[in-house]
Amino acid sequence: MSNKIYPCLWFDGQAKDAADFYTSIFPNSKLLSNSGMVVMFEVLGKKIMCLNGGPEFKLNASISFMVHLDSREAIDNAWEKLSDGGMALMAIDKYPWAERYGWIKDKFGMTWQLMLADMVDLSPSMLFANTQYGRGIEAMELYQSIFPQSATDVKELYGPGAPQSEGMLMFGRFRIMDYSIVAMDGPGDHQFQFNEALSYVVQCDTQDEIDHYWNSLIANGGKESRCGWLIDQFGVSWQIIPAALPKLMSNPATAGNVMQAILKMNKLDIATLENAAK
Repeated sequence: MSNKIYPCLWFDGQAKDAADFYTSIFPNSKLLSNSGMVVMFEVLGKKIMCLNGGPEFKLNASISFMVHLDSREAIDNAWEKLSDGGMALMAIDKYPWAERYGWIKDKFGMTWQLMLADMVDLSPSMLFANTQYGRGIEAMELYQSIFPQSATDVKELYGPGAPQSEGMLMFGRFRIMDYSIVAMDGPGDHQFQFNEALSYVVQCDTQDEIDHYWNSLIANGGKESRCGWLIDQFGVSWQIIPAALPKLMSNPATAGNVMQAILKMNKLDIATLENAAK
């Protein structure tokens, strides 16, 4: 499946091991490529990147993968495999919102929410907690204003008498560039926040696209980082890259020149990278 937006998981030398582990658990999953530093794979047909970036950032539960599976057997099989070296955050059981649900942290630090449903799907699930608590709806609306092919599919708010603040986002599901993401407000001190360990990669066909997404996401408190990375106003990390980057890096004779050009940039410039690849 072709995704113009997909998540990137940051590891310290464990990218290939993690990709092999995840593709062994779920159906419609496979390894796509492995450069040593970058491993591309699919889980349930959704593209995911694993990056061997070093020890600087660690995965946490601020963004988990919500996985819908259509049989109890599939749910329990995935739970058992993810439990190998992992830790349950919410036990696999029946809950008011699902006949079978569990939230688990795997041995690599990634967290998964497994839910029995009448469909099979994977979506990143964002928990707006601590300093970001109450900003779930704001984030959904901002992202949809920036990206095309966007819509809100579900928006359920806490009502009067709820243990959480009335009007906060209990559960939201939205699409940007037709890619599904879940958002929720999480009250209390969860001891984690968004960081660079899980970022969203956005593949762009033109420089105008790069400029638009970059400028829109750093507005109102976001900040630039290096090599096409940025952090938006909610603390969420993004990589805004040319869709042609793999092709530009494919020639061993010029790949080093392209990488040197990338290392000198914040926002990536397609013309400069194309010149470096000649």
